[in-house]
Amino acid sequence: MRVEKNSLLIIDDDKMNLKVLSNLLSPDYTIYTATSGASGIRIAQEYMPDLVLLDILMPEMDGYQTLAEFRKSERTRKIPVVFITGLDSEKDEEKGLTFDAVDYITKPFRASIVKLRVRNQIQIVNQLRKIEYL
Repeated sequence: MRVEKNSLLIIDDDKMNLKVLSNLLSPDYTIYTATSGASGIRIAQEYMPDLVLLDILMPEMDGYQTLAEFRKSERTRKIPVVFITGLDSEKDEEKGLTFDAVDYITKPFRASIVKLRVRNQIQIVNQLRKIEYL
């Protein structure tokens, strides 16, 4: 029996960050990537990832605007979003969590911490699905 992997969408304008995060997480998850908020929204609408890792500082549409667009759409409204950003002040973290992000990871990040935080969020997603299907 083949068990389907949970999926992640990583949205970051820095291709090196996309590569590092993809390599780190691809053994355990199906990975989709986007280099802008607009393309991330399109990919999320199409593939419905289980979790989104979202950079805040991006040109054209920043992470806050991207998350707001996710929440406006009936289709993507419930997808949990983790900000992963170079903004590392307490005020930035508070703002990110106020925007309805489920977690906030600062760059430079530690690989082991990212893996654990993603795993924890995926466990929550999977448990909520089980409850919904009862």
